[in-house]
Amino acid sequence: MEINNLKKQYKGSWTPALDGLSLRVNAGKVTGLLGPNGAGKSTTINILCGLIVPDSGTAFINGKNCIKDTVSLRGHIGVVPQQVALFQNLTAWENFRYIGRLYGLPETSINDHAGHLLQRLGLEKHADKRVGRYSGGMRRRANIIASLLHEPELLILDEPTAGVDVQSRALILEFLEEYNRSGKTILYTSHLMDEAQKICDEVVIIDEGKLVMEGTPDELIRQTPDCRNLEEVFLHYTGHSLRD
Repeated sequence: MEINNLKKQYKGSWTPALDGLSLRVNAGKVTGLLGPNGAGKSTTINILCGLIVPDSGTAFINGKNCIKDTVSLRGHIGVVPQQVALFQNLTAWENFRYIGRLYGLPETSINDHAGHLLQRLGLEKHADKRVGRYSGGMRRRANIIASLLHEPELLILDEPTAGVDVQSRALILEFLEEYNRSGKTILYTSHLMDEAQKICDEVVIIDEGKLVMEGTPDELIRQTPDCRNLEEVFLHYTGHSLRD
């Protein structure tokens, strides 16, 4: 994935959401896209998914233009949004079969792959329950399954462990590391710096729509004076001021 000089300013806003952002995500890596509230993370993800158009600049995934080739890219990208994107009145199975059909998957493929993921993420006993009855952690895990039915090469996750219990968080992180080991690329956002330090091969810190710093967690810790962990690095470059 390659982003070059992306700029985006929303109507009515005094400042740009993205102000010349350029970055690269290497294939087969877990890359953390980190930044405070309002840094431009969601805008970046929405451009990559073809949901919004930048004012200028380019974004490519596997050589395909994220603005012009949105239809052909859908089969290569899986997106786990921060808000659970499932029908609350449907069961997990009903959700997955519906979403699988949107990707044009055959019924046997949906059943086989969803069945494997339900078991791997601890939801096989709850597959026939309505999602609206799930706990927060169960919904998060089901949300991940929905994004993986078509076996995407690039998985984009927006705070996948926000508000979940410790057990669900551990299982999700373990699964993401396993998914990455199968050769898949992951772009991941989170406000939990200890989590990012644990699972990310590389991190990109952005603020005010610009690239601030990038590198492996260990490199950034070594390069930043008096910093012992990624959270201290993050605060060093983005400051302690509260963000709305």
